[in-house]
Amino acid sequence: MRAAWLLLPALAALSAYYVYLPLPGAVSDPWKLMLLDATFRAVQQTCHLIHYLRLSHHLIVLNYLICTFDKLKSVSSEDIKITDAVFDGVEVRVFEPPAKGDESLKRSVVYIHGGGWALASARTSLYNNLCRIMAESLNAVVVSVEYRLVPKVCFPEQYHDALRATKHFLQPDVLAEYSVDPSRIAISGDSAGGNLAAAVCQQLSKDEDLPVRPKLQALIYPVLQAFDFNTPSYQQNMNMPVLPRYVMINYWIDYINGNYDLAHELLINNHTALNVGRALSFRARLNWTSLLPPSFKKNYKPVVQSTGSEAIVERLPALLDVRAAPLLADDATLARQPRTYMLTCENDVLRDDGAMYAARLERAGVPVTLDHFHDCFHGCMIFTVWPTDFSAGVQTRNSYIKWLDENL
Repeated sequence: MRAAWLLLPALAALSAYYVYLPLPGAVSDPWKLMLLDATFRAVQQTCHLIHYLRLSHHLIVLNYLICTFDKLKSVSSEDIKITDAVFDGVEVRVFEPPAKGDESLKRSVVYIHGGGWALASARTSLYNNLCRIMAESLNAVVVSVEYRLVPKVCFPEQYHDALRATKHFLQPDVLAEYSVDPSRIAISGDSAGGNLAAAVCQQLSKDEDLPVRPKLQALIYPVLQAFDFNTPSYQQNMNMPVLPRYVMINYWIDYINGNYDLAHELLINNHTALNVGRALSFRARLNWTSLLPPSFKKNYKPVVQSTGSEAIVERLPALLDVRAAPLLADDATLARQPRTYMLTCENDVLRDDGAMYAARLERAGVPVTLDHFHDCFHGCMIFTVWPTDFSAGVQTRNSYIKWLDENL
């Protein structure tokens, strides 16, 4: 009995040590965020052990666990018709609000979910709930794209899936089938889905034969570049819950079919050193010292290696491919982009990706709304249902839907 009384405090102390993380004072729901992060870390570590034992790929196991848990929280609505379809070989889930007697055509949003190109699904309740609420609030047809995931496929297949599904939906006969107004369509996505949405928008802007083009793009804390992993937000938030820097680097490695032994080289920017010829032409497009406001730059310094490794880019050319990294696009491409909404969070390694893209779009003449949240964190917008309900999730979701309602 004495041993048990001694063991319990020790276990409690170890648990507290595992859960606790020093967080900025402005983060909303800090203890709930620590618990979410501790749970996610424990699951990830279990999945890595399974991977190490060669029983299965850690991302397959992780996604299975996420989807299994997620099914417990599904929220349905009798007011929205939800159907699964296939658009040019790509699975999608379509959310249709009921027809109203005084309208003929509805507006629409093509939504691409996040998850590091490897996790989640259009069918999980996290995204099912978001798209349902969007359809209800906007009285809009929402098309949620179920693109294929890492490790079954790698770049550029996720991009191709998103592009094919979107182009199929933009065909006049398909829009007519869903009673969608072709002049009121937005393309949107969060995190890795924001990456795909931005890349798809850029490609659509180059397609001269496309009969219908999106009116808007709405990007939620998107990942837009793998050129510099030492922007101020990467340095400031390197150990932030949900998406620490090393996890984002690993997502990139998985997406472009690289090897984890390159993680440290990417972390210190050896792949874009001054002696890497292929990277030189892109450097000015990601110069955060001129693109970010002082409140973002703070006292952080650029990390630019004088000597690095050209071999990294030769092995992984996708690092500098604009389809994978839309922030690398030239000014002429950016000038063709539609009106843009950009949501960023202060406590997020990807904050500066979004802020730099917003600044470059604005300089190219594109109307941009940068919606920055000082107390929010990466991924928060989908966390609105118990037990992962955060005030930050409701706050960002409401602001995002409000902008769509006013501009679409």
